[in-house]
Amino acid sequence: MSELELLKKITEPVIKWYQENKRELPWRKEKNPYFIWISEIMLQQTRIEAVMQYYQRFLENLPTLSDLAQVEEEKLLKLWEGLGYYNRARNLKKAAQIVQEKYGGQMPKTYEELVKLPGIGEYTAGAIASIAYNEPVPAVDGNVLRVVSRVTRSSKDVLEPKTKKEFTLKLQQIMPKQAGDFNEGLMELGERICLPNGTPNCSHCPVREICLAYQENLTEVLPVRNSKTKRKKEQKTVFLLEWENKIAIRKREEKGLLANLYEFPNVAGNLTKAEIETILKTWNLEAKQIKKQGNCRHIFSHVEWEMVGYRVLVGQNNVAFLWVEKQELLEKYAIPGAFAKFRESLF
Repeated sequence: MSELELLKKITEPVIKWYQENKRELPWRKEKNPYFIWISEIMLQQTRIEAVMQYYQRFLENLPTLSDLAQVEEEKLLKLWEGLGYYNRARNLKKAAQIVQEKYGGQMPKTYEELVKLPGIGEYTAGAIASIAYNEPVPAVDGNVLRVVSRVTRSSKDVLEPKTKKEFTLKLQQIMPKQAGDFNEGLMELGERICLPNGTPNCSHCPVREICLAYQENLTEVLPVRNSKTKRKKEQKTVFLLEWENKIAIRKREEKGLLANLYEFPNVAGNLTKAEIETILKTWNLEAKQIKKQGNCRHIFSHVEWEMVGYRVLVGQNNVAFLWVEKQELLEKYAIPGAFAKFRESLF
């Protein structure tokens, strides 16, 4: 049986399973393309359980596409705080502004129009078009790739872009009329049953009798994932500078990693106390007390930060930094997750 025939056979069981077992999620209550769009962007590389609080907070503050188009960037980034990948939030606003200007505030209704918007790639365009408008287009994410790889017993590396493209083309040829339910069913099956790590829950899978990996006991070795990139490791010393109950922060550069977000002052390397005092002098600061505040590691897609933090009481401020009340760190300024542990240590 060809891969295409196998994939065609799973459409009805997946749709039936999804309709009977789908979770009640806020963006599923109505086919609102704005809600679906926000949820899909948030769910990229983040599990549903972790997204819920962010999604609710975001929609409480920006309930309409018009609100998103007009929001100030600082508020937008604060609402996105904790999700990472802050350019996704910026692209949401850019796309919302285009929709306001070009489409009269109504989300485009076709895949071809959606995929042209900033931050909306092939997967997100497919998800919105199929779920909101039932357009018969695939939405292939990591969960879908895993299910399809196991069903077809594919030995192709799912981390290779060409593998995703090949399976997208195959799914395009077998898309059923209930395209939205089929896409959501594949995604949910991958997240809840056809698990990425450990043993998949095959006894509850609606397509196990069709799945070649299940039949040949290959579920724990598929899909193939051959990562070719190694993360660069960087050491950093983070300064929690305190002056008159205010904490120093600074804005990162406009381009690059964590662009335009706020951070605690930091320098490269794991510094000694003498080196810390030297750095403070270059900032025209005199330390009254230096206390180690712990270690933290943060992993980005291409780099890993190994950080050590120091809480430093200083006798004067430095206008090169922004000195803010501790409560403002929680309510106003978007501090990236890389520095979240150090912020928590201040309270």
